[in-house]
Amino acid sequence: MTGSTERNYFDMELELIQNPTKIKILDTSIYLFSRNGFNGVSIRDISREVGIKESSVYKHFKNKKEILETIFLNFRKEAEKICPPVIMLEDILATMSPKQFLEKGLLNFMDHINNPIMRKIWRIIYIEQYRDPLAREIYLNDILSTTINFLEKAFRIMQDKNQIPPLDPRTLAVEYQYPIFTMITEYILLSFDNIDTSDVERKMSNHIEFFCKAIL
Repeated sequence: MTGSTERNYFDMELELIQNPTKIKILDTSIYLFSRNGFNGVSIRDISREVGIKESSVYKHFKNKKEILETIFLNFRKEAEKICPPVIMLEDILATMSPKQFLEKGLLNFMDHINNPIMRKIWRIIYIEQYRDPLAREIYLNDILSTTINFLEKAFRIMQDKNQIPPLDPRTLAVEYQYPIFTMITEYILLSFDNIDTSDVERKMSNHIEFFCKAIL
């Protein structure tokens, strides 16, 4: 799934979806679920919005739950791209300062969120995380834990290079990233309602500046 005009969806067998009706069902479901939540949308709502019969939806998906699971699968594939592979960290950190590294990491995260499809799925995850175990797993594991683990390794490498002081790298990761998570949530919520985000974007930039001054 890439960009706002070209979308590549994969099915539950990780096969690229090429059927235009199936793609439209996913696009429509993402839009409706992000507006009304999973329980607030019926197969009838989806079929009406797509412009097909209800029975036609079942030619592509077993049920509404499979639609949501397919949406989440595609989100997870995209979320994997936010952080580069850990094996590349040594080479990456050899070419940039700690501040540049954090700025680039935030830019990668924002590029992901600024994909209109991804932004809608983030909202679905926020809505569904208290109801759906898979939504909780994605947020807790794919987003929170993965990012903290990645940053912990990055800070440890920075310490090995004597770029930052020998503080606990996991604590550094948490202290840096948790405020960013909060501000990203604010950014997504504002963006969904087309409210100006310049203030929260400025806060994210200031956070990086403050954090780096505190530890460097």
